[in-house]
This record gives sequence, C-alpha cells and structure tokens, in this order.
Amino acid sequence: MNLIEWAQDAPVLWQYTVLFLLAAAPWMDVSIVVPLGIVWGLPPFSVGLTAFLGNCILILLLGLFFKQFSAWRAKRRMKKGINSPTKKETRSRQIWEKYGIPGLALLAPILVGTDIAAVLALTFGSSRRHVIGWMTVSLAVWTILFAVGSIYGFSFLNLI
Repeated sequence: MNLIEWAQDAPVLWQYTVLFLLAAAPWMDVSIVVPLGIVWGLPPFSVGLTAFLGNCILILLLGLFFKQFSAWRAKRRMKKGINSPTKKETRSRQIWEKYGIPGLALLAPILVGTDIAAVLALTFGSSRRHVIGWMTVSLAVWTILFAVGSIYGFSFLNLI
C-alpha cells in the first residue's frame, strides 16, 4: 500500500496530523506538503493552513532556540569534519548579502528551504524578530502559491 492509498483510506484527522508533522519536520517545506495533501484529496484551504502552521512552528522553534541549535550544529559539524560551508550555505549567504533577510526569506522555499534559510539568516547576524517575521510572510505567500499551483496543475493532469 503506497502513501496515497493509505491517505485515501485513513481517517481525516490522521491525514491532517501526518501533513502537520511533515510540515514541522526539518527539510520538509510547504512545496512538498501542500501538493501532497491536495493530491490526497483534502480541501486546499485546510491543507495550506495545516502546512503553514506546521512549518511556522518549526521556524518559531528555530528562532527561539537558535543558540542551543547552533551549539549542537557546530559540535556535529566538528565531529563530521565539516569545515567549509555547504553549497546551500554559500548560496544563502550570497542572497542574504545582495537582498537582505526579505530576499532570503522570499527565495528560501524554492532555493534552500525555509528552516535552513532561517538558521543561516540568524547565523549571518539577522535579528530573531526579523527572521521570524519575514519567514512567516514568505511561508504565507508560498503556501498560497503552492496551493493554487497544485489545484490547477493536478486538475490539468486529471489527478484530482
């Protein structure tokens, strides 16, 4: 039984719980969760709201516990022997230097992921309030875009 079959047979509360947990998981963005929920046959508004809230909670937690997360991440990178920035970190730094936190936040979901962008923006010295604020705005915009795009795209492909 694949995920789509499971979702179609599962109770609605479980479907939303799975979507929320996926959205709150690191490295899972609304770009994945929203289309997944819509292809499961759930109402787009509810899917968007669930995905937005799950991803937003992750951003809030990262903002609130950045110091602890940063210390854990530094130890982990040292253990693995990672000394140089990754491609995503380099790309994020370039966007942040050119466009600031608004540009990084608005481009994050399609380039590096919202959670990674939030951590990197905080690492680059952006204030917690600005990071959380701009990432929330970005999440709202991208959630709407992915919901509308999924509705039209999947209906064009006769998937919904």
